Amino acid sequence: MNLRIAGAALLLCVSAGLQAADKPLLQQGKKTLFQRVLTTPNCQLGADPGGSGEIQPAFSRFYVYERAQAGNAEWLRVGPDSYGKTIGWLPAACTVDWKMQLTLAFTNPANRDRLLFFKERKALEDIIDAPDPVSHIAPLRARLKQGQTAPGVLAQEPEFFVDLQKQFYLLPVLSGEEVMSEEGFRMRLLNVASVSKAEGLDAPGGSAAPGGNTPSNISSQLKEFSAAVVFVIDSTISMDPYIERTREAINKVYEQVAREKLGNQVKFGLVAFRSNTQAVPGLEYVSKMYADPNTVQDRADFMAKVADLRQARVSSSSFDEDAYSGVMHAIDQVDWSQFGARYVVLISDAGAIDGDNQLSGTGLNAEQVRIEASNPGVAIYTLHLKTAAGLKNHGRAEAQYQALSTYPGTNTSLYYPVNAGDVDAFGRKVDALASAITSQVKAAYMGEEAIGSALNARAEPAAASSEEQKMLDDAALIGHAMQLAYLGQKTGTQAPPVFQAWISDRDLIKQNLPTTDVRVLLTKSQLSDLSDVLKQILDAANQGLISPSEMFERLRSVAATMGADPNQLKQSDSTRLAELGMLGEYLEDLPYQSEVLNLDEDTWKSWDGLAQERFIRTLSTKLRHYQRYNADVDRWVALARDSDARDNVYPVPLEMMP
Repeated sequence: MNLRIAGAALLLCVSAGLQAADKPLLQQGKKTLFQRVLTTPNCQLGADPGGSGEIQPAFSRFYVYERAQAGNAEWLRVGPDSYGKTIGWLPAACTVDWKMQLTLAFTNPANRDRLLFFKERKALEDIIDAPDPVSHIAPLRARLKQGQTAPGVLAQEPEFFVDLQKQFYLLPVLSGEEVMSEEGFRMRLLNVASVSKAEGLDAPGGSAAPGGNTPSNISSQLKEFSAAVVFVIDSTISMDPYIERTREAINKVYEQVAREKLGNQVKFGLVAFRSNTQAVPGLEYVSKMYADPNTVQDRADFMAKVADLRQARVSSSSFDEDAYSGVMHAIDQVDWSQFGARYVVLISDAGAIDGDNQLSGTGLNAEQVRIEASNPGVAIYTLHLKTAAGLKNHGRAEAQYQALSTYPGTNTSLYYPVNAGDVDAFGRKVDALASAITSQVKAAYMGEEAIGSALNARAEPAAASSEEQKMLDDAALIGHAMQLAYLGQKTGTQAPPVFQAWISDRDLIKQNLPTTDVRVLLTKSQLSDLSDVLKQILDAANQGLISPSEMFERLRSVAATMGADPNQLKQSDSTRLAELGMLGEYLEDLPYQSEVLNLDEDTWKSWDGLAQERFIRTLSTKLRHYQRYNADVDRWVALARDSDARDNVYPVPLEMMP
C-alpha cells in the first residue's frame, strides 16, 4: 500500500514537472512575459542541479522553466525558447536576469568621442554632475590613448564603427535611469552587459582589429575603399535645366576621376522619379533606374545611359512628387555592399508625397525612409530647389527633407536649399559635392589619415560661400563616418569584451550627440500582435474622426473581446490606451514616452481635426513599416542555439514603437 502511494506520488510529481515545463515561468507581476536570463562567461549547462556540464557561449539567452535549490545555491532549469523544450540546468549565479528585451546599437563615432564603459555608476555620475566634465574625462582618455588602464574604466567603444545591420551584436540593457546633466541635457545612465570574442582585442580599449590598428594596416585596408553616388532626380515638368546641369557636373567629375585614375574607386548612378501613374498615366513611371553604379563602365557609358532622361510632358496631379519612391528605388535596387562610401543625392523643386497619401508608392514618410537608408549605411543629401512656383510648399518640403537627410548619430542634416532655384548656384553645389566625395576617396586611397585633407584640393578656399563651405565640412564628416564603418567591417571590429558596466546614452562632452540607439527585440508573434492591435486602434481612430466619443467606446469593446481585465475597462475618460490591456506587456517598461500608450479619451476629444489626423498618419506609417520588418528575412536573429524559429527577434528601432 505504501509502495503504491509512493509510486502515485512520484508519478504525480513527474507529471507536475512536465506540466510546469510546458511554459517558462512568468516574470513577477506579469501575465505574458516570461523569465529570461543571459549567461556570463564560463557558465556551464548541466543535466542536473548542482552538476557540471558544457560551457555555454557568453550571452546565450535562455528561458527559465524552473528554479530549484541544490548545494546552498539556486539553479535554473532552462530552454532555448518559450515552446516547452528544456535542455538542462544553469547555476543562477552565472546568469543575469533580462527583463526588457532591449539591446543597444552604437552610433557612428565620427563626430564624438568613443563611449566609455565605467565599472561603477558613481564614477559616471560624478562626470555628468561636474561643472567641467572635460577636466574629468581628459586624463582618462590620455591614459587610454597610451594603452594604459584608466581608473574606473573597464573598456571603451571600438575605434571603428560596428554596424548592427551587418554584424549583429548583443549589448543588452539591464536597467536604466534618466538624469539631468549639469549642462541641462536629459541623459540616461544605463547598466549594460557586453561580451564578444577576445581574439585580437586591445586591452583596455576593446578595439577588435586583428593584428592591431596600425597606420600601415589601415592604409592597406583603405586601398579598396570606393564610393557610389546615386543621384535621385525629380524628372517632372520644370526640371530640364537641373537635369542637364546634373549631367554636366557628373561629366566634369568623371574627367577628374579619369585624370586621377580612380575609375574603380568612384561610381555614379541615377534614378528619376515622378508621381502616381494611375492618377496621371502620361507620367510614364513613378521611379526609374537609368544608371546602376554597379553596371556603369565609365563616363561614356553613364552619359549614354542617361541621355534619354527628360522632364515629363504632362503635369502631376499634385505639386508634391513621389520623392520617397525615388529614394527607396535607389536603396532597394542598388547593391550597396560593393562600396565603402554610399551616397544618395536627392534633387527636387517640390515636397514629397507622404506615406499616408493614396498617391504614395511606398507608404513611408521621411523618418521611415531615413531608417531604411541606414540599413545599408546610405547617406541622403537633399538639394531642394526653392523656385517661385513652389513658394507655398517650401516650409513643408524643408521639414520633410531635413528629417530625411539627417545622418544617424551625427546630428548632421545634409539638407541644402537652393534659393530661387538658381541654376548656377545649384550647379556649384553639385560640382562641389561630387568633387568632395571624389577627393575623399582619393585621400583614403592615397593613405592620408585626415579624410578631409584633400577636400578642397580643386577649389580655392576663398571661392566657396559659407553655404558651400558647410556642405564641404559636412561631406568631410560623413566621409569620415563612412570610413569608420568600412574599416569596422573590414577588420572585423566587435563590441568591447566587457561584462557589466555603466554607460551614458549621450556623449559626455558633446551632450547633444547620442552614443547609442535603442533597439526593441520583438518576436514574430509580438510583431504580428502589435500590427493587429494597431490596425484596431487605427480603425477606431478613423471612426473617432466622425464621432470623438466613438473611438474609446470601440476600443473598450475590442479589448473585451481580447480578454482584457474588466476592471481595466472602466468607463473613465482618463483611461489611457495602455490601461485597456490591448497592447503587449513588453511595451510597458520601455524607456520612452509613447504618444499612443499615453493617449486618453479626454486628450483625444481635446484635439482638433488636424491633430487627430496627424496621430492617424503616424500610426499608419509605422504599421506599414512593420510589414517591411516582417518581410525582411535577412535581419531576423536567433538569440539561442537550436531555439524555435518563432522566438527569433527583429531589432526594431525604439522610435518605431507605437
